[in-house]
Amino acid sequence: MEPIYLTIALDTPLDRLFDYRWEPVADAPLPQVGQIALVPFGRQEIAGLILAVTTQTDVPADKIKSVLAVRHQCPALDSRWIDLCRFAADYYQRPLGEVAIPALPKNLRVPKATSLERNLKKLAKLTAAQDARAVQEPALNVQQQNAVDTISAKTAFAAYLLHGVTGSGKTEVYLQTAARVLAQNQQAQVLILVPEINLTPQLESNIRGRFPGLQIATLHSGMAEGERLLHWLAAHTGQARIILGTRLAILSSLPHLRLIVIDEEHDPSYKQQEGLRYSARDLAVWRAHQLGIPVVLGSATPSLETWQHAKAGRYQKLELTERAVQSAVLPVVKIINTEREKPSEGLTQRLVSAIRQRLEKGEQSLLFLNRRGYAPVIHCDACGWISNCTRCTAHLVMHKLDKKLRCHHCGLEQRIPRACPTCGNVDLQPLGRGTQRLEEGLQAIFPEARVFRIDADSTRLKGSAEAAFDTVHRGEVDILIGTQMVAKGHDFKNLTLVAALNPDSALFSQDFRASERLFAQLMQVAGRAGRAAQKEGGNASEVLIQTRYPDHPLYHALMAHNYQGFADDLLEERQQAAMPPFIYQALFRAEAKELETAILFLKEAANCTPHAGITINDPIPMTMTRVHNVDRAQLLIESSSRPALQAFLKVWIADLRALKTRVKWGVEIDPVDI
Repeated sequence: MEPIYLTIALDTPLDRLFDYRWEPVADAPLPQVGQIALVPFGRQEIAGLILAVTTQTDVPADKIKSVLAVRHQCPALDSRWIDLCRFAADYYQRPLGEVAIPALPKNLRVPKATSLERNLKKLAKLTAAQDARAVQEPALNVQQQNAVDTISAKTAFAAYLLHGVTGSGKTEVYLQTAARVLAQNQQAQVLILVPEINLTPQLESNIRGRFPGLQIATLHSGMAEGERLLHWLAAHTGQARIILGTRLAILSSLPHLRLIVIDEEHDPSYKQQEGLRYSARDLAVWRAHQLGIPVVLGSATPSLETWQHAKAGRYQKLELTERAVQSAVLPVVKIINTEREKPSEGLTQRLVSAIRQRLEKGEQSLLFLNRRGYAPVIHCDACGWISNCTRCTAHLVMHKLDKKLRCHHCGLEQRIPRACPTCGNVDLQPLGRGTQRLEEGLQAIFPEARVFRIDADSTRLKGSAEAAFDTVHRGEVDILIGTQMVAKGHDFKNLTLVAALNPDSALFSQDFRASERLFAQLMQVAGRAGRAAQKEGGNASEVLIQTRYPDHPLYHALMAHNYQGFADDLLEERQQAAMPPFIYQALFRAEAKELETAILFLKEAANCTPHAGITINDPIPMTMTRVHNVDRAQLLIESSSRPALQAFLKVWIADLRALKTRVKWGVEIDPVDI
């Protein structure tokens, strides 16, 4: 029998594949492309993906190593999934193994197959949860019905922008479209992506009520590894018909995928910010094109990239201009000029009065402040000392409840000092306001009210976010304080007042996307108000924005609920300034112990490859220059042609790998945070 060799992709920075010898084992089947193999690599035993089975190799016989095990228990990953990983690796300029292997559940990659075998047995016994109280499909309005009919009739690739005002019933369009697609094919699978983990429980509950006879898989990073493997296997084997997940779910194996839905497609959370910096939204569109299936991108505030695609006719726009609940209307947006009406404890008198009106009627209020902790910084009036992080170019945030100063970037914690470390002054003062301080102030103003805070600090434990939102939905909260966690996807039936505090900082950010994100954030949080029909004698839904810049065009567009006008103006500005989506970018980052070292390396890198037709800007320090004692700098590469940029990067990165340096570097394609 001729020797058999396996070509395997491994999760390493080396941009190459590796050959291993396969030693036949009694009764063991021949390895297949797409199976997982355990192999020795250096002093480790790691998992790899089999990409070829052959009888020849260029590796000398005395150098080639043998495969330790092949995971025959797990069905092989199909060629379309491997092609998806190849595309992502090629587009994001990473080795194939760095894309494919991390996309698999951790318990599928460990040396022992115990967890895999245990979960396969569980899967064989698993049945779809039966809910005796299955929820009936509500009647759709004309626009919703048109959207469902249009999408579900499509049997080839098409990208749809479902542009609906907040509360217009986009989720209902997703569910009824999914129902039709699943009914058309008894094997069909539907993938629904949401931007954040805390949005999955509510949507999962809706899906289970609507599809009691179908198995549903959930995939996100907050799951225990054993649970994640079970759900991944359910999707991989086709047993799960509906898959709900965050961005990592786009790289899951779905052999019978027939529809992809991306909810809140504008959300920056869809862009991975560590390791492989991929965009789940963009990969979803490519995957839909690959499979010849429809993809739905839903949002009240689409990203400018998606909006431009729709304007150019590449995506078909489906409009939902009315709220789904009859007699539920969009809230009235009002601006409070804090230069004229000075806030006390962060709240103007007009806002305090509006909250009191809601308390009197038994209605809920939401105060949106996208800054957790008690205060962003503490300082000394006597000598000017400020609570800076010693490891980052950032302040230590005061967390009064924990009696700690905490860096939100590197995690450094210190006890709140009793006196100034510089001059000994005991009268240290908090500067600014976070959610904890706002909570304290509201409890003092409204001692009879049930004040509740939802942010990353109050929802650290597993399941705590779901429990917190359930508390609000049950009506056990009068005043809700929240960060961006509460801004989208939640349907608070009794909420009639939303207030946005201190949103102005984004108006003057050096990030050219800041105003786009602020508008989306404010429109999303405003959309939490007035989603149910107004009660008789109740207050009209209202949004109050406290700002020092009441005449800013962004706030005027918000008052008119005019996303289209705002987006079209921004697109015109972007086109004139040659910025995305009218130009294509890559960001080259370098990290070193000293900033000068990183800058010098970037200068060398900029000149190591000819770049005719490609713009390489000067290296500059990153906004957050130092994180955890590491200095960071960046270099922006631009081109009016995506293929030209990709071709240059392929050659450039190969040249960069040849440079000898201790600087840690990486390239991000289509950066969203510059």
